[in-house]
Amino acid sequence: MKRTMALILAGGEGERLSILSQIRAKPAVPFGGKYRIIDFTLSNCVNSDIDDVLVLTQYNPRSLNDHIGLGRPWDLDRNTGGVKLLQPYIARGRVAEWYRGTADAVLRNLNVIEHSTADTFLILAGDHIYKMDYQPFVQAHRRHRADVTLAVRRVPLADATRMGILALDDGDRVTEWQEKPRQPKSDLASMGVYVFSKRALRRWLRDDLIDFGAHVVPAMLESGARVFGYRFAGYWQDVGTIQSYWEANMALLVDRPELDLYDKEWLIHTRSEERAPAKVGSTAQIHRSLISHGCLIEGTVVNSVLSPGVRVDVGAVVRDSIVMFDSVIRAGAVVDRAILDKEVVVGQGAVVGEGPYDGPPNRQEPARLNSGITVVGKQAIVPRGVRLGRNVKVDSGVRSTDYRTRVIRSGESVEAGPVSRRARPEHPATLGEAISAS
Repeated sequence: MKRTMALILAGGEGERLSILSQIRAKPAVPFGGKYRIIDFTLSNCVNSDIDDVLVLTQYNPRSLNDHIGLGRPWDLDRNTGGVKLLQPYIARGRVAEWYRGTADAVLRNLNVIEHSTADTFLILAGDHIYKMDYQPFVQAHRRHRADVTLAVRRVPLADATRMGILALDDGDRVTEWQEKPRQPKSDLASMGVYVFSKRALRRWLRDDLIDFGAHVVPAMLESGARVFGYRFAGYWQDVGTIQSYWEANMALLVDRPELDLYDKEWLIHTRSEERAPAKVGSTAQIHRSLISHGCLIEGTVVNSVLSPGVRVDVGAVVRDSIVMFDSVIRAGAVVDRAILDKEVVVGQGAVVGEGPYDGPPNRQEPARLNSGITVVGKQAIVPRGVRLGRNVKVDSGVRSTDYRTRVIRSGESVEAGPVSRRARPEHPATLGEAISAS
């Protein structure tokens, strides 16, 4: 019987997501209120009847490991198959080092592949948001008797410079390949999703071929291997930048979103703790927003995505923003075009996101924070009456004493002082700090 194993590459550092991926792997970043980015790849597997899954972790894996656990939310807690999480390890006779690239990550775990009864292997990125049935993809691979099949789709030319660009003949065989070209020849891009035959993996996983896109695929084409493309027209987003991440969340709020989270035929599974139902108070106003369970809304929420446990007090306004788990927006505060990580406290009358959107980019991260979005890190405090401009970055764990002025101009940053950097158990502040922030 032919079997397929899925290998999910989930070790990405995700530097372009700024402080959102500073303390967690990119696949563990929350998305759409209650989900994590990796939930979409895991759900694709279980919805495609693929129940043998390896997750290769690396950078800051704790949050990801806690989230996936034994795989029960995805029905992957099984004695045979199921989900297994693998991290880099030191082998005898080898220098200790992290995975050097996507192909190297799989090569280091080749022993698991060799012991598997599967004949085909899905290589999946754990940091994309998409809905895809892998079965037709695998069937196309087998029908072509391919060594490797790449999932491909049309992308805007502006995005093509950071992807693998290719050309297909009439039989969908790959005839040309450009890895992250400065001047793309087409808009047909690899999604970073592959099906390999076991034989091809054995042959093409080598120490000198570090990355699938940069090394393995070009080497296979040069040697005349059977490399095919599979055209995919469904929903797929690379949320690798602050802007694309924010846009993908905001796109969930339109009347008929391209990504339908309410599709009963293709459920997105996640690990979700028990919380009380969301409560909308008598003074609340909510317009076109996602409000997760455990939220308590007494203020105004417009065009925003709120994770479980968020509190918006009377007179507070949250607009065009993403607010993650257990953050608190105190009375009279305004959060506008911002991303607040978990357990942030915004004090009374504070403003997060003030001024024109086209203000100066962030001085520390001009290539990442330049579209008017202000980002506040996990467990940070924005004290009472403080005003943050556009493209401002507030580090994780920042306390009230870390602010040198009550007005943080657009493009500036607030860094955590030595005391704030110390590890603290669960909550961002002592009782005194929480009161002063309010």
